[in-house]
Amino acid sequence: MAGYDDRDGKIWMDGKMVDWRDANVHILTHALHYASSVFEGERCYNGKIFLSRKHSERLIKSGEMMDMPIPYSVDEIETAKQAVLDANGLTDAYVRVVAWRGAGEDMGVSAARNPVRMAVTAWEWGSYYGDAKFQGAKLDVAKWKRPSPETIPTSAKAAGLYMICTMSKHAAEAKGCSDALFMDFRGYVAEATGANIFFVKDGEVHTPLPDAILNGLTRQTVIGMLKDRGITVHERHILPEELDSMEQCWLTGSAAEVTPVGQIGDWTFEVGPLTREIAEAYDALVRS
Repeated sequence: MAGYDDRDGKIWMDGKMVDWRDANVHILTHALHYASSVFEGERCYNGKIFLSRKHSERLIKSGEMMDMPIPYSVDEIETAKQAVLDANGLTDAYVRVVAWRGAGEDMGVSAARNPVRMAVTAWEWGSYYGDAKFQGAKLDVAKWKRPSPETIPTSAKAAGLYMICTMSKHAAEAKGCSDALFMDFRGYVAEATGANIFFVKDGEVHTPLPDAILNGLTRQTVIGMLKDRGITVHERHILPEELDSMEQCWLTGSAAEVTPVGQIGDWTFEVGPLTREIAEAYDALVRS
């Protein structure tokens, strides 16, 4: 398969459609040196991006939190996403919108005079965890911890927050795992490298309080689905030692969708009825 830089297709970049291979930036782009970048990952099902406007709204909020105002409105971002899908003939795809500080008058930590740029691309992408979606993913426990919201804007979907994700996922894959689970700076269970996490115990659901992690849109959707079914959901701080008593586990994310988890470190979980029910219901919802 060709690399992501060497494909046929079109990418929307700064207000116009360009050939895929020509969607390039200068080596002195500020984001490349200082992580001044925010993004959204979205899935399109049957020609419709799930929660599309909410993703666009969050992109703009992430930019604001990074002191990086996005120079496009929600409606303009929505139009750009649809244009990319149409230009590439895609109805089922992963959509990536990214905004960043480009090259300009400044080349240092401060870059207020540099333009904020944006691009939209889309490609076909299967299950994020492959067969794990049906069999249960195996997770490592990351050595890194999710930082305090006093150190970085943890509610922004910012590129810099994913540095430890890449490192942790590489370490996990080297051990034969699909992903890694983070604890947060206090030692509580946090999230995986690109997905929120849920646990089931005695018919009730427990999920980490999003006070130091991204409150994912899929996470919010799944909580709503559970509550609609009359299932009690506890959003709270979860200690690692509590995982001994948890019976089922799953991950949620726009890319991950709803993926069962069979093992985290030495903890094991059943891919049980509620996990399967929510996974199937989510698949039906996004395609409705």
